[in-house]
Amino acid sequence: MAKQKNSGGLVYSTEIGRTCPACREAVAQCRCGEPEQPQGDGIVRLARETKGRGGKVVTLVTGVPLIGAELKTLAKELKKKCGVGGVLKDGVIEIQGEQRDLLMSELTRRGFTVKKSGG
Repeated sequence: MAKQKNSGGLVYSTEIGRTCPACREAVAQCRCGEPEQPQGDGIVRLARETKGRGGKVVTLVTGVPLIGAELKTLAKELKKKCGVGGVLKDGVIEIQGEQRDLLMSELTRRGFTVKKSGG
């Protein structure tokens, strides 16, 4: 039977109390669980993709400089505007169907710099 190696992370300090095992900061000052501001060039890109979807077209919206609830709200409003379904995965909004023209006008109206990418 093999022994599991203990990560050996500090979990308590007499100076600061409980600490986060990942960043070793005080639990009150830990930033591990907070989402970071997305890095990018500030351009929202609209791509058309069919890979792995049985030939069905999906429009991908990437590079949106929003995080968390704001991004989720934007995804919901874009799906509603297009009248189709979609999903938010890893900061990328997937909208069902070929919706690039409609999304481009809507995102431009909201103040984003938008480009079509791909074919």
